[in-house]
Amino acid sequence: MRETKFKKTELGKIPEDWDVKTIDDIKGKKPYSIAMGPFGSNITKDNFLPSGVPVIRGGNLNSEKFNELEFVFISEAKADSLKSSNAFPKDIVITHRGTLGQVGIIPVNSKYKRYVVSQSQMKMRCDESIADPDFVFYYLRSPQGQYLLLQNTSTTGIPAIAQPLTSLKKILIPLPNLQEQRYIASLLGTLDDKIALNRSINTNLEAIGQALFKHWFVDFEFPDGEGRPYRSSGGEMVETELGDVPKGWRVSKVGKELETILGGTPDRTNTNYWTKGTIPWINSGKVNEFRIIEPTEYITKEAMEKSATKMLPKRTTVLAITGATLGQVSILEIGSCANQSVVGILESEIISSEYIYFWTKHIIDYVISWQTGGAQQHINKENINNSPLLVPDNKILIKYAAILKPIFDKIASNSFESLNLSKIRDALLPKLMSGEVRVMDAEGFGKEIYIC
Repeated sequence: MRETKFKKTELGKIPEDWDVKTIDDIKGKKPYSIAMGPFGSNITKDNFLPSGVPVIRGGNLNSEKFNELEFVFISEAKADSLKSSNAFPKDIVITHRGTLGQVGIIPVNSKYKRYVVSQSQMKMRCDESIADPDFVFYYLRSPQGQYLLLQNTSTTGIPAIAQPLTSLKKILIPLPNLQEQRYIASLLGTLDDKIALNRSINTNLEAIGQALFKHWFVDFEFPDGEGRPYRSSGGEMVETELGDVPKGWRVSKVGKELETILGGTPDRTNTNYWTKGTIPWINSGKVNEFRIIEPTEYITKEAMEKSATKMLPKRTTVLAITGATLGQVSILEIGSCANQSVVGILESEIISSEYIYFWTKHIIDYVISWQTGGAQQHINKENINNSPLLVPDNKILIKYAAILKPIFDKIASNSFESLNLSKIRDALLPKLMSGEVRVMDAEGFGKEIYIC
């Protein structure tokens, strides 16, 4: 094992064999290697098309590296006219206005040959003879990289980086040789790839669950007593307020069949409620997550007892009733309290969370049609209680839950694994970028990790 010697630099101590460069030093040699997105007037909603050249926005930078699930598109001709704002595989994209700190990298095997960055973003291309793009991406995502990226932030009005291109070019970056850069990026990328794979698996599992729910409880093609699809095999239907449903099923109200709980927020002025807490507590922003696997904060037992908030059990379906996440539905994978912008719908002995979750998503447009208010639209607990609930035959519900529970368990398991992997990645990232942890073997790099 080779001992690492360190030297002092503007970035602190780094290995003696590393350099310190600026982003401007490592940018690509071709024109527009560092460039802003177009002015707002150059891309408007009138330019958006169903297909064409995708426009990268903030939502595309929310995943580990890059999210290609949701784009708006412009024409090839329009993209040609915005040549400096075109981005390609291995380009790094950075948000300079709005949700600051977002950094993404377009993957080598991306879905599209080119993209256009939005007016809130800038992009850079690396000189790959000096800098590995994935290494630079991870550095800009590290605590030190984020600090340097955001040190010239203006908070007047919409948050923005002042003189974004100039600020980006001046950022200092510690630079190992290319081989070590690639090993560092590969190690971090392996963790991100597994997280991305888990997300993809979960998306597919959710789609399977959604399809089965629809097949059984919307199309009413659940297996009859002889294993045939009920409705298309002539199963008897009866008329209800929800339309025709299988005989023996009934239509009720959510609040009549299930317990609903409105959250609450303990006194914020009592710091003891929040500083030494052990009880998970979530706000409505968490309901925007696919599965809720970690709290927003922790509160004390006393805080829970002296406020309106109550413990919601694991596998409670939660619904955001106000704000930006109004109408979002998720499932708690941890027992947790919630704030007053969240309503929990608890499962019963017969009606399982697997049914409640998809039923709530099925009727969500009806539920939020009750919304009132001005700038802050909202619904209330009674709107949820008064929403219709189709109550199928008990035997069908039990069969359905038996099929869906392993799917939900796998989604939860993948989610927790991804959370743990992200914590490992975030712990390793600053250590790898400072040389405190190096990927080395006796002859060079790449066979084992050791802490200097």
